[in-house]
Amino acid sequence: MSGELTRRDDVGDLVARLSDDDLDRRERGRLLFRLGGLLATGARLAGARAALSGKWLSEAVADVAPHVPVRDLLTLRQHHGGRSGDDLAEAMVSAAARTTAAIGAAGGALASAEMAAPPALLAAPVQLAAETLAVVAVELKLVAELHVVYGRAPVGTRAQLATAYLMSWATKRGIDLSAGSPSLTSVLGTAARSQLRSRVLRRLGRNVTTMAPFFAGAVAGAELNRRETRSLGDKLRADLRRAR
Repeated sequence: MSGELTRRDDVGDLVARLSDDDLDRRERGRLLFRLGGLLATGARLAGARAALSGKWLSEAVADVAPHVPVRDLLTLRQHHGGRSGDDLAEAMVSAAARTTAAIGAAGGALASAEMAAPPALLAAPVQLAAETLAVVAVELKLVAELHVVYGRAPVGTRAQLATAYLMSWATKRGIDLSAGSPSLTSVLGTAARSQLRSRVLRRLGRNVTTMAPFFAGAVAGAELNRRETRSLGDKLRADLRRAR
């Protein structure tokens, strides 16, 4: 059990570091490769097909969600040149879109290297899962911090907040605070797990473009991630503005 907990903590730490928008290209690729290696252990234990299953990957997403760092409003404003309100939110969405684009490019570059070494193709599904997990972490961070910017951040334990932000990410809607403090839970119900699994699978399916031969996958993965994160950020911003 202690080994499993250590592995989860290591995965959470790597995902948190990959969500940083200040990483250089080499470091991001190195971290993504290490994340794939850690996930491979869990995939082997769950079975070869599990690496690309919605259940396995959504559980991995739920495991790392509490590790995703969320900055307070003052830190966000300092990081984005003193901006506030909608200007700050726009800067955050743009930065997150650039970060997921960079992850897509790194994933495509790793896939290209695997294409050049056929035995390594066995690792491709796990590497794709690693990229998806890293992208979701960046988007979860964006979801949480947009709630902070618009004064809609709920109060609760780390596990409760992670669950709330997971569902906000899955639905692309803000957390409803209209009735005061929401009833937060640290456990996803059956319907919520199904909704999260469906959203994770859709995100995974889109990231398959990074498996294209040579560096075409890097270009396609970068652009697709950029568009997807931008779409999420714009929809959530609109919803949070309406709720104010």
